[in-house]
This record gives sequence, structure tokens and C-alpha cells, in this order.
Amino acid sequence: MHSVPNAPFERRVVASLALLYAFRMLGLFMVLPVLALYGEDYRDSSPFLLGVALGAYGFSQALLQIPFGVLSDRIGRKPVIVAGLLIFALGSMVAAQADTMLELIAGRTLQGAGAIAAAVMALLTDLTADENRTKAMAVIGASIGVSFSVALVLGPLLAAWGGLAAIFWVTAALGLVGVYLVWQVVPSAVRARPRYESGAVPGLLLNSLKNLELLRLNVGIFVLHLVLMAFFMVVPQVLEQELGVARARHWLVYLPLLVGAFIAMLPFIIVAERRHKIKPVFLGAILLLALSLVSLLGTGTSLPLTLLALFVFFMAFNLLEATLPSLVSKIAPAGGKGTATGIYSTSQFAGAFAGGALGGWLWQSWGLVAVLLVSAGLVLLWWLVALFMRPPRHLASLLIPLQGQSVEVLSQRLKEEPGVEDVMIIPAEGVAYLKVDPRQLDRARLDQVVASLAPNRAGG
Repeated sequence: MHSVPNAPFERRVVASLALLYAFRMLGLFMVLPVLALYGEDYRDSSPFLLGVALGAYGFSQALLQIPFGVLSDRIGRKPVIVAGLLIFALGSMVAAQADTMLELIAGRTLQGAGAIAAAVMALLTDLTADENRTKAMAVIGASIGVSFSVALVLGPLLAAWGGLAAIFWVTAALGLVGVYLVWQVVPSAVRARPRYESGAVPGLLLNSLKNLELLRLNVGIFVLHLVLMAFFMVVPQVLEQELGVARARHWLVYLPLLVGAFIAMLPFIIVAERRHKIKPVFLGAILLLALSLVSLLGTGTSLPLTLLALFVFFMAFNLLEATLPSLVSKIAPAGGKGTATGIYSTSQFAGAFAGGALGGWLWQSWGLVAVLLVSAGLVLLWWLVALFMRPPRHLASLLIPLQGQSVEVLSQRLKEEPGVEDVMIIPAEGVAYLKVDPRQLDRARLDQVVASLAPNRAGG
């Protein structure tokens, strides 16, 4: 049995892991608004290779994220996380000293090879109580959002001061600060919690991949991050070449837009979650994303119209980035959340690589207009895929420790309880995973049922 963490301990866990996540993502995000501009100075530079360099981290991240998570089950969370951060820092150093595009691509690929996302989330699961998990993950998500916004401000400032090399050296330093946080600030887990809860399980991968509703979401996050990378192939060029905004001052454009977009999306999040309108809000955000991309084609040299299109893009992107993980959590079957999340994250990073490569190829072959048109077309195809998804039920996950009950009997009794929608029992881990409707579930009665089927009670 796992001891229940106390509140101060959990606050320390969540704060330190959120900071770790933010530092790492800050380093990855800072190149987004500047690589398409400053990357032209590298030997052998071309739009296609610039795109590959922009998304290269996603390629190695997608390949290695699930294996790193499985490895952390076997040798421990902290060793894997530290190794990943050191690889990330090394990749940043390689990129900082690059003179050619191939060297830059190699550094970016090595950055992504420090694929610690799954291991960090598994450690968070190990160190937080079940009832606080959703809040803890929300804090992590918020830290990523903040790091994205800060990166779009710091990136242009650092690049104006010392070029892309300055960004990569700062990124390497952030990776090493992350190593310190892991060893000195983040608590250690006494032992890992059940893998079915905290990460991808190889035996569940096929079933998760065959789940049509989850597949829609995987397609969605793939397209969303594809479009994000392609977007940042275009927008820096538009700001500098068509609107005459000096590259060192691009942060003055991004900062108010990001703040405004974040505030504007909050009411939609509230409506989606509290009023159970997540599907219409979700579909509306996808259409807004497509509209913003098409609108950029018609803004010409008008700064106000361009700013409006960028505002709509960032609002829609933030709304979708916040909604998609919530949908995965709601739709994933009992005991399958870790696996579903692992596949979802892999799709996200694969989309980042595809977006950079596709955006660069389209720019090189047909120009920046083609990048926007194809991106808008892919978003509309995503909307069609999402249109037929079932409205998600607002179910919660529940983990019940076993006390030697018969698996068949317990499973049948649990499924008969009002509010219990799905059950998976893992005898080897000594737990039962449930998806429940909190509005119908009588938790006290459920606990009585579980206790009554324990051998000492049943035989008494």
C-alpha cells in the first residue's frame, strides 16, 4: 500500500516538477519565433532544412518517449529524468556551436532524444494522491502554457543579442538547472505506483490505438502541432518582410497577443467543463483555427488585420491545447489513461516534426502562401474527423486497492453498482481501476461492497 502524501509534500512535488517542465519547454519553445529568420545564416540553409531543424526535436521525442517511460519503471524515475536532461543539455550545446544546417539539425534531434515527459508524469503520479492528480496535472499544463508565452518574448530578445547560439546556450543551462532540481528539490518515490495508472503499458497499446474516439484525438493533436510548426515558418517572415517589424521587436507583437488570447479563452473553458459543452466548444475552436490561417492570406500589409488574425490563432490554439488532454482523460477506458496519454503525446511530437518538415518543403517549393493554405486544409479535415465524435461523458477515474477478493466476483459486483461505468482489475498490481460518474456513485456503498468481498469478511 502507498502512504498518502501530505499537503506540503505534494505542493513541493508539484511546484518542483512544474518548474522542471517549464525550464525544459522554455528552451524548446524559444527557437520557434526566430529560427526561420536567423537560420538563414547557417551554411547550406534552405527553407526545407530550416523546417526540419525547427521540428527535429519532435522526431526523436516521439520515438523515445514511451521507451524512456518504460525504462523508468525498471531503473527508477530520477536516473532516467537526469539522463534525459543531460542529453537535452548536450543537444543544446551541439546546436549552439553549429555552423551548418546539418549540425543544427543534429543538435535539435539530440535535444528531443532527452525524452523525459512520460517519466516526469509517472513521477508525479508516484508522489501525489489519487484525488489530487487532476489538479497536479493542471498545474503542469499551466506551467507549459506559461513557458510557451515567455519563450515567444525571450526568443527574439536573446536572438537579437547573441543569435541562435545564445538561445541554445541558455537552453543548455536550463537543462543543467533541471538536473539540480531533480536531485536536490524533487522528492524521490519510495517505489513506483502501478504502471497502468502512470504510463503506457505495452499490452494495452493495440487496444488504445484501435479506440476510434481516442484516435480522433490523436489525429487532432498531431494536426494541431503540425500547424503550430508550419505557422512559425510563416509568421516571422510576414512580420519582418511584409509589415516591417524589426526582428528584435517581434516580442512586442507576441506579448500582448498571448496575454489577450489567454484571457479570451478562459470563458470557453468554463463553459466547456462546467456546462458540459465541450464538444461544441472544441469544434468551434477548430473552425477558428482554420479561419485565422485563411485570414492571414488576406491581411496584406495591414498590421491591425494581421494582429487580429494572430490573436484568433493563439486563442484557438490555447483553447485546443487545454481541451484535448481533458478529452483524452474523459474517454480513456479504466486503467488505460497512461497508455492513452502516452500515444497522445507521441502523436503530438510526431506532428511537430511533420509540421516543420512539411512547412519548410511547401515554403521552398511553392512559397509561404502554400504553407497557410495546406495548414488550413488540414485543420478543416480535422474538423470533419472531430465532427462525428461522441460527446464525452464527464467521468472520473478511481483506484481501489484489492484485499484478496475474487477477480470475477468483484468485477461483476462493481459493474452492478450505480455510477460505475467501466472496470479493469489487475491482480498482479493489487488494484482495480474504475471509471465512474461522480453524480451517481455512492462511494461509501462502493467501499462496503469491496470490503464485504475480502476473504476475511466473506469467511467471517
